[in-house]
Amino acid sequence: MKPGSWSYAEEFVTEDEVLVEARARATEVGVTPIGSGGGAALRFLASVLEARAVVEIGTGTGVSGLWLLRGMRADGVLTTVDIETEHQRLARQSFTEAGIANQRVRTISGAALDVLPRLTDGHYDLVFADGDKAEYSAYLKEALRLLRPGGVVAFDNALWHDRVADPAQRDEETVAIRDLGREIAERDDLVPVLLPVGDGLLLAKKVWSPDSE
Repeated sequence: MKPGSWSYAEEFVTEDEVLVEARARATEVGVTPIGSGGGAALRFLASVLEARAVVEIGTGTGVSGLWLLRGMRADGVLTTVDIETEHQRLARQSFTEAGIANQRVRTISGAALDVLPRLTDGHYDLVFADGDKAEYSAYLKEALRLLRPGGVVAFDNALWHDRVADPAQRDEETVAIRDLGREIAERDDLVPVLLPVGDGLLLAKKVWSPDSE
C-alpha cells in the first residue's frame, strides 16, 4: 500500500476536538495512544458487538476509551486499568469534556495483572489491551476468562513499528508480540484477524461452544 493510501485510510474517520485534546495531553505526558484508524476500528467493533461491558488495559489519557465508549451501548460501562493515576485523571477530564456520564467509566489504578483477576468471569463483550507488551500473553489468558462466548479481545501495536514481521528483530517486546500472534492464530477456540491499521490491531473472537449455549 502506498503511503498516500495508508494515510487516507487512517484519516477516513476524522477525530473531533475532544479527541484532539486528549491526544495533546498524551503528548504532554509521553503516552502514545492508538492511532485514529485503530480507534475507528475499536468504535466499529464495540458497535457491532453492541458492547455493554468493556475492559481496557492501558487508560492513557482517554483516546482509546473515547473511541470505545462512542461505539458501546448508551448504558455500557468501560472498566479501564492503568498503573499511572495521573494518566487516569487526564482521561477522566477527556471523558467529561466529551459529555460522558461518570457512571459509564470505572477507572482502576494498578498493575493490570493484579487487577484483572478480580474482575468477573464471562462478563465482558470486549477486552482491549494496550499495556506492557511483554505481558500480552498473560493478558490473553485473562481476557479469555473475562470474555463471554462471542466476545472479542483486541491488542494494539501488533506490528510493533514494523519489527514483528522482521525475524531478525529479537528484543523482548517484539518476541512477545510475535509469540502472541502465533498463539492466537493456532488456537481452535479463537477466530483471529490482524488489521494493518495504525501500528497493527490484532483481534480474536472467542468462539461459541456447546457448553456456553
